[in-house]
Amino acid sequence: MNEQILKQLIQLAKKAYKKGEIPVSAILVYNNKIIAKSFNQKEKKKDIMGHAEILTIKKASKKLNRWNLADCTLYVTLKPCNMCMEIIKQSRIQNVYYLLDKLDYKHDFEKTNLEKIGTESDIETYQQLLSTFFQNKR
Repeated sequence: MNEQILKQLIQLAKKAYKKGEIPVSAILVYNNKIIAKSFNQKEKKKDIMGHAEILTIKKASKKLNRWNLADCTLYVTLKPCNMCMEIIKQSRIQNVYYLLDKLDYKHDFEKTNLEKIGTESDIETYQQLLSTFFQNKR
């Protein structure tokens, strides 16, 4: 990890800490230049999506005017959570470097009920919609 990027990650994490946020930060690099950076702002924004990685990816997408960030590299202080990893995957970022593995939180996320809905007809209608959409896109 580039020493300059590491220093900035720590500075951003300290800024989050001072603001009462979980001290996580992220920096996105394109063509060897930092184009976006952020820290957790879930409390400030009152938004579950206020994770450093997501905010950084949104800033980079806006700056580059595209969602596909396959040619960018993401640096984060803490190993991304499942939600952030999915957004990283969806943005096509292939290289993610992190400073520290996840801490062992004692939350019980297993209480979330996940259940499939709909009739066979509903499923077929939706499958056709998705299929048509992607056929028209490609």
